[in-house]
Amino acid sequence: MSETSGAILPHSGSQKGQRTALSAEALAQSFLDNLFFVQGRSVERATVNDLYLALAHTVRDRILERWISTVKNYQAQDVRVVCYLSAEFLTGPHLANNLINLGIYDETEQAMRQLGIDLNVLVEQEEEPGLGNGGLGRLAACFMDSLATLDIPAIGYGIRYEYGIFDQQIRDGWQVESTDKWLRLGNPWALERPEDGFEVKLGGRAQKKQHQPRGKDELAMAGPCDASGRIQEAG
Repeated sequence: MSETSGAILPHSGSQKGQRTALSAEALAQSFLDNLFFVQGRSVERATVNDLYLALAHTVRDRILERWISTVKNYQAQDVRVVCYLSAEFLTGPHLANNLINLGIYDETEQAMRQLGIDLNVLVEQEEEPGLGNGGLGRLAACFMDSLATLDIPAIGYGIRYEYGIFDQQIRDGWQVESTDKWLRLGNPWALERPEDGFEVKLGGRAQKKQHQPRGKDELAMAGPCDASGRIQEAG
């Protein structure tokens, strides 16, 4: 993770408290602010996806407060962190899960109702992250959730696949698979870190002779991103 050093700016003018308050009124105001300043929409002109993204950013603001606080506490205590590497992480949709983990599902439902919006419609709008296609991904997600429940510092490392589990449709009595383009409408839960990108070598071949010319590797640029999920505050 890249870091910068410099003077610490005062927080006297910060809107942090307003952006992370958990009351229905604060959630409604944060939602309207994100809809206007992040999505560039008014309630009257917004699509269902605009409304979902605005609410997702509203919830993410409250997660990030706990996330950054937890990281600072871990650094101050110099704790060991479990690093779990998996090719798949089937975490499921984030919005409803994060509302439950933050304990603000009812408050959010009330806030949306005040604005004439059905929370269930926004929950259904979210695409499930397609980060795998089997039981391994479900197991990895449950494992990380258990670590958080037990207050064990941990971070999961995986691959953000552009195309996830295939979509299944039945046409004329036959199963038809289509590409799962789960990122096509954006992913508000990911924080991209392009400055930390690095090259990944692909291809190559096995060699028997020590001095045999090696085949040329293919290079791909990996762009890291942090995904907000289950957060437990460190004591």
